[in-house]
Amino acid sequence: MATNYAQYVQDGEGIDYTPAADTPAGTVVVQGNLIGVTKKPIDANTLGTIAVEGVFDFPKSTAAGSGIVAGSTVYWDAVNNVATATAGANTMIGKTIMAAADADVTVRVRLHQ
Repeated sequence: MATNYAQYVQDGEGIDYTPAADTPAGTVVVQGNLIGVTKKPIDANTLGTIAVEGVFDFPKSTAAGSGIVAGSTVYWDAVNNVATATAGANTMIGKTIMAAADADVTVRVRLHQ
């Protein structure tokens, strides 16, 4: 029998994830429009968790013009494995909480789905 109310499952800071291959801590996981980050290594075909909330330092390009100002929306470029301010075909990660200069190798981002 169907009901017309939602049932609590989990707090939502992390969600279940079972990778097909061994996945080290810090791996950015893209599932459709959802971005998560592994906080611990997860063995292949083993249930683990990806964080979908929190603040993380994501790798970014150090090319000229790659700086990102604080408060910017940033996206995950899965081809180059870097955060970028360019939307295009990239998946939104969240917003920067501090500026990153061209020479910076990371950008600090608050995940936002």
